[in-house]
Amino acid sequence: MSDNQPEDGSKRDFIFLATGAAAAAGVAAIGWPLVAQMGKAADTLAAGSIEIDLSKIAEGQQLKMLWRGKPVFVRHRTAEEIAKAEAVELADLKDPATDAERLVPGTSGEVDPKYLVMVGVCTHFGCVPVGEAGDYEGWYCPCHGSHYDTSGRIRKGPAPTNMAIPPYSFVNETTIKVG
Repeated sequence: MSDNQPEDGSKRDFIFLATGAAAAAGVAAIGWPLVAQMGKAADTLAAGSIEIDLSKIAEGQQLKMLWRGKPVFVRHRTAEEIAKAEAVELADLKDPATDAERLVPGTSGEVDPKYLVMVGVCTHFGCVPVGEAGDYEGWYCPCHGSHYDTSGRIRKGPAPTNMAIPPYSFVNETTIKVG
């Protein structure tokens, strides 16, 4: 190029853009597998469900199982506990939900309130509540004083929501599958 001709900047701009695009594509091609390998493995997801035999839980007793690293409470509620849970006014609840809304229909398609299944983790800071305790005879979280009723609904304390209900279904009359 001679000294008296103006420089064409568009060619240089194109080269910079093409180089930048190629570098970005290379980073994405290398980075994607690294990010993808951080997800859960297929065998872990397959093991993400457990079956629980309900016939081993006597009335008034609670079974604690681990599911995906979290405790799951399965409570065989007494008639008195069910009556207390059903008698609560929704207006009295911080996170309104009826007792029936927190249950899953059995194999017959009808809801049987005697079995309550929930993730046994306080919704305030993730502590594990103590069963058959607190002001409402449900669960009490000793970490910060949250009180849950016999349906696992928050009634008093700093917890913002009810204890979570995991995805579960009835395999047969005496077995549930969580996950």
